[in-house]
Amino acid sequence: MSFKEKSFKSFNQKDTIQAWIYTPIRKPRGIVQLIHGFGEHSRRYLHMILRLNEAGFVVAADDHVGHGKTAYDSGNWGDWGDKGYMTMAEDEHTLRKIVQEEYPDLPYFIYGHSMGSMIARCYAAAYGKGIDGLILCGTSGVFPNAAELVPILKKQIDEGKGEETDLDSLNKLLGWMTERCENLITANDWICGDPDVVADHANDPFNNFKTPPNVRSLYYFVMMMDTIVGTQWAERVPTSIHVYNMAGDQDPVGQYGEGVYAVSNWLAETGHKVKTKVYPGKRHEIHNYRDIRDKVEDEMIDFMNSIIEK
Repeated sequence: MSFKEKSFKSFNQKDTIQAWIYTPIRKPRGIVQLIHGFGEHSRRYLHMILRLNEAGFVVAADDHVGHGKTAYDSGNWGDWGDKGYMTMAEDEHTLRKIVQEEYPDLPYFIYGHSMGSMIARCYAAAYGKGIDGLILCGTSGVFPNAAELVPILKKQIDEGKGEETDLDSLNKLLGWMTERCENLITANDWICGDPDVVADHANDPFNNFKTPPNVRSLYYFVMMMDTIVGTQWAERVPTSIHVYNMAGDQDPVGQYGEGVYAVSNWLAETGHKVKTKVYPGKRHEIHNYRDIRDKVEDEMIDFMNSIIEK
């Protein structure tokens, strides 16, 4: 595996996005654009990236505004800027253009985990042309409390409080995530049932759950969630895109499977080819459970190969 570091101006015109393109040693047979989740960064997926490289896939990944090395360099943790809820999707579009300049004719896949899956769904509805496959991991249906927070946060922005923090709204959006976790040790136990993974997440300097998103960024997040629900979202996604939707059945983000199947049903109802896989007994980061991560990655690769080989 070799990699190149890339950087480019964010859609928000304030931040510089840090990105990487990982290239296999064999002749590439496809591209995977990897979109990471909330409060983390793209190098938490190195195990997956290496497996994808070994299977012949170029992997492109960035750290979002307010996240990872992008935020580490700028100091703008938890801040999306002021250009709207499409900011991260637009940055992903820039990254796609960069990698496709180097590899213009390869099949193109997008993998998004958690918030990354929401960005991927938003992106597929806006820029779906030319995408061969979409892999959603740990996605959500109608996210609890998101819609009702839209006017509350908008009012605060109108009052000039966009740069402030609203812990009450943040707790309403995310504070319930550990309700079904048995033997609770930390507030982040919903992430994974493997305590080592949870501890690694907490100790990673490029993760940041300690600095909450400001009011404006939280508003952009719930606005994005509001645009990717129902068949009205799914019908904007090209039916030529094959979709693989996977999650753990103990993942609160996916409403313990209910939200995962809701997304698959919206897609099926609008004529999409969608495959759904729910792993029993697993929480949010199915790709980081050491006992199943190889299987998770193998099934992703099998899904993409089935499209390429048609």
